[in-house]
Amino acid sequence: MKIIKSAESVCQGHPDKSADIIADAILDELIIKDPYTRASIEVLITTGLVHVSGELSTDAYVDIPNIARGTLIEIGYTKPEYGFDGYTAGVITTISDQSPEIALGVPSEGAGDTCIVVGYATDETENYMPLPCNVANKITYMIDELRKDDIVPFFRPDGKAVVVAEYENGKPKRIDSITVLVQHEPYVSELELKNAVEENVIKKVVPPEYIDNQTKIVINPIGRFIIGGPMADTGLTGRKIIADAYGTAAASGGSAFSGKDPTKIDRSASYMARYIAKHIVASGLAHECNVEMVYVIGGDYPVSFNVKVDTEIDTQKLNKKIKEIFDLSPGGIINRLDLRRPIYKETSSYGHFGRSNEDFTWEQIDKNILEELKDVS
Repeated sequence: MKIIKSAESVCQGHPDKSADIIADAILDELIIKDPYTRASIEVLITTGLVHVSGELSTDAYVDIPNIARGTLIEIGYTKPEYGFDGYTAGVITTISDQSPEIALGVPSEGAGDTCIVVGYATDETENYMPLPCNVANKITYMIDELRKDDIVPFFRPDGKAVVVAEYENGKPKRIDSITVLVQHEPYVSELELKNAVEENVIKKVVPPEYIDNQTKIVINPIGRFIIGGPMADTGLTGRKIIADAYGTAAASGGSAFSGKDPTKIDRSASYMARYIAKHIVASGLAHECNVEMVYVIGGDYPVSFNVKVDTEIDTQKLNKKIKEIFDLSPGGIINRLDLRRPIYKETSSYGHFGRSNEDFTWEQIDKNILEELKDVS
């Protein structure tokens, strides 16, 4: 049976993604000074303006305007002609204290929110991620690197990639289409831009075995893309939740990640759900695995836990074994994955999952866990 799966990834200069990066940059600075910071930071960016809002409970002080502007400069918004740059952007902050009801109603080790979380893994790739996610994230990463290293000097910060793959019998057979949008300098011709993307990006990062003469490669489908970023489109934290996760290969719990400290269970438990799913697939118990958990604010453990696999194993036995191996309480998740560290800015670009960064503890395989899971088969 043939099915289609797709994934989107955006460059760091995409306005929504820039908002995510700023939110997590602020969170990291707070955690450096107070690892027990509780934060929910939201960022809106538009032409010439960054608006940082949210709630904090912390003993730390950080210079939010300076962090926001420095992050924009690091992303690449450094020229007035982009319509938005870190040197001159205004920054408004409207940060308030955490709600007293939440502070009183949520114990120190309780869930900081009510949410559904989803974790996913598949053995179709070496990093246990869907192929379209890997390809889309590699494309945007390469575009950003070529721009920042001045190898392709006419790339501007905004951009996006969408990858559609055809699957047969549960495995990727071919890439059906690749669509890339790249903001660029006005002096570049459409042909020169397309050649640069095809030669320096697509041919370098897309596995050739999945490309055939029917694969459609589309670059800047509406032609010129000079005006982009916050000048062309308002950016908001949390609008790229599917790009941040698994594309269309898995359901979304609906929550965003960036700007939230690890007591916000919709972030930390999403990392744990991925960690569990990845170990189940790595152990050979399944080719594909979904982990779903539901938490209620203030609760110690998920009120619902369910694992779905594509093999004939006893899921009740598997669920029981997982609960024996993994502490699914908010405090247990934070301790297991060592989440009270300033690691979050790095997560906010090119997906939160499937990355080889050693700080991404939810991506590390523990051989002891693989051994324990053998009892289920």
